Amino acid sequence: MAADILSTRDKILQAAAEITKEVGPVNLSLDAVAKRAGLSKGGLLYTFPTKAKLLEGLVEQHVSEFDESLRREEAVRDFGPNSVVLACIAVYRAEFVCNEPEPSGILAAIANDPGFLEPIRRYNKQLLQRMQENATDRMLAMMVFLTIEGLRSLKLFEMNVLSRDEQVAAIDRLRNLFEPADPEPAEATVTA
Repeated sequence: MAADILSTRDKILQAAAEITKEVGPVNLSLDAVAKRAGLSKGGLLYTFPTKAKLLEGLVEQHVSEFDESLRREEAVRDFGPNSVVLACIAVYRAEFVCNEPEPSGILAAIANDPGFLEPIRRYNKQLLQRMQENATDRMLAMMVFLTIEGLRSLKLFEMNVLSRDEQVAAIDRLRNLFEPADPEPAEATVTA
């Protein structure tokens, strides 16, 4: 989005996310966010009356953006069988391959108040249910969910124990479980 079309709320959230990436969640200050967003502190406080509300907004934005991406990917697959699982794999793979960092605002929110995990818990519970209801194999859908969330957690806490190639291979293998690659054409047999 171009900066000139962002709402005040979006400018504030963008500034807060950028600052948490730069200085870490502990050092997030409302003054710095207001300055980065081009607002007075009063303008910031009008939209987010407390730091806790700002952090809550970062968590909600993260969940909302992921859900929008997921639903676009589902639509590409015409909402057919396994479309939720395949969409989830595609969104995570795109984030991973583009090397997008996990949103540091999530860590800032959790550090400030572990209760901010509740919207993520609620969303993940609904997502897993959607994945399983849409999947041809419910248990395999759950395994995809757990694998992706495990990879996300490792990345979020900077504890990657797998190489980039290993992670991409794991993601691609998950996709192939639901969307097998086209079989190689059979070679023509030669008769004598």
